Amino acid sequence: MRDPAAVRVSAEPRVEVLDDPEATSRAAASAVAEALAAAVRERGRADWVTTGGSTPVGIYRELAVAPLRDAVPWHAVNVWWGDDRFVPRDHPLSNVLALDQVLVSAAARAGLSGTGEYAVDVDLGTEPGVGLPSSNIHAPRMSEAIASGAGLDWVATEYADRIRDAGLPTAEGFPIFDVVLVGIGPDGHVLSVFPGSPLFDSEAWASAVPAPTHVEPHVARVSLQPRILELARLPILVAHGAGKAAILATVLGGERDVRRWPAQLARRDGAVWFVDKAAAAALPG
Repeated sequence: MRDPAAVRVSAEPRVEVLDDPEATSRAAASAVAEALAAAVRERGRADWVTTGGSTPVGIYRELAVAPLRDAVPWHAVNVWWGDDRFVPRDHPLSNVLALDQVLVSAAARAGLSGTGEYAVDVDLGTEPGVGLPSSNIHAPRMSEAIASGAGLDWVATEYADRIRDAGLPTAEGFPIFDVVLVGIGPDGHVLSVFPGSPLFDSEAWASAVPAPTHVEPHVARVSLQPRILELARLPILVAHGAGKAAILATVLGGERDVRRWPAQLARRDGAVWFVDKAAAAALPG
């Protein structure tokens, strides 16, 4: 496998500094919507890898209402997760829960827009949410594994198999997604790829990750391969708050070492980083 540290070493992302978390979410949501709509126009479908934690919630809120809600042909959008924790889908620590609660309309959850068309309440704009068919929501099957005792290795293998079956284009043996949305951890991790992760040397598209001891929550996970950030048509990193200032300055301004600072996988040409002023406080210039 090619060493990620050798990839795009001279390239830099576009960094947009916004006033506050709300403005950051609006800008990121607009970029996501534009990229998804363009992918559907060009290729007939869009494949979006989203994230968990606090990062996507504001973005989902923006996408769930006009005008962005109506700018995306949601029936042709497929949603995947870069990682998820080994908890049931309705657990507060699930990375899937926020999408279910914030982005997808109550009508769609009730099956009233299962064909991908907006239900009446969504059409009239009386309820936030998109008519995303449940068949287009490709979450790691944590609840099923927990109920059956199958374990995380089964989740990772089954998840990777579904990505392969989706027929995405590949490069160098790994899938190419239209949009990959990530946050950044205090240690510089993205997805569930932590500093020194063995996933850098893995050929698996998805892998089980033991519970980290150095960051919370201390829960085992499944993570996609870090190479998806190198190959994505549009990688988006979002960060806000003073607590992210030090790690952003290190990852963006320091020497490149993706094994030490995995978020540097998104420090590449074609990537966009949306950060608020508090998070950008230690950046040069």
